[in-house]
Amino acid sequence: MRKLTYFIACSLDGLIGDEHGDASAMHRFMDEEYSAFLAAEFPETLPTHFRRALGIDHLENKRFDTLIQGRVSYELALKEGITSPYGHLREYVASRGLGASPDPNVEVIADDLTGRVRALKAEDGGLDIYLCGGSRLAGALLDEIDELVIKTYPLVYGKGMPMFGTGLDPKEFTLDSVRAFGNGVLVRSYGRKR
Repeated sequence: MRKLTYFIACSLDGLIGDEHGDASAMHRFMDEEYSAFLAAEFPETLPTHFRRALGIDHLENKRFDTLIQGRVSYELALKEGITSPYGHLREYVASRGLGASPDPNVEVIADDLTGRVRALKAEDGGLDIYLCGGSRLAGALLDEIDELVIKTYPLVYGKGMPMFGTGLDPKEFTLDSVRAFGNGVLVRSYGRKR
């Protein structure tokens, strides 16, 4: 069974962006040490155009071969004219309002999101599934999430978009690893306690 991993950046107060969803304040922490870690350990989580700019677009996917993201996250790329931001992965966008996909590499999931995710997880072989965001999508899929990889940046938004954007029953995860960087970023991995 393939795992669904919510790989997400957040502030110290658990927010993935300000009240408008803007997470650009976190970009200033992309120093050499941290960028090298992401390129080595999670190269497929970097958008295709970033991979090209870093000269790592030749790297094979290590952990993920499939990506699921919400419409709001996807529209950030569309505003830049990028219709397949993760062209090195199978891309799915969860949206009831997007309509037809603007790119043949991107499939829109308009109905039965949970059923579609369960079918992807049940596929034989392959790598795991990268849940990119956003907040409401992660909340809707919380029961399907098997792993959390949380990149915590040393800043506080005070108000904004939470990691999980719906009312939830408590779910328990176990800490698997913590990695600290000189820039103050922590990367924590948690497995679902079942």
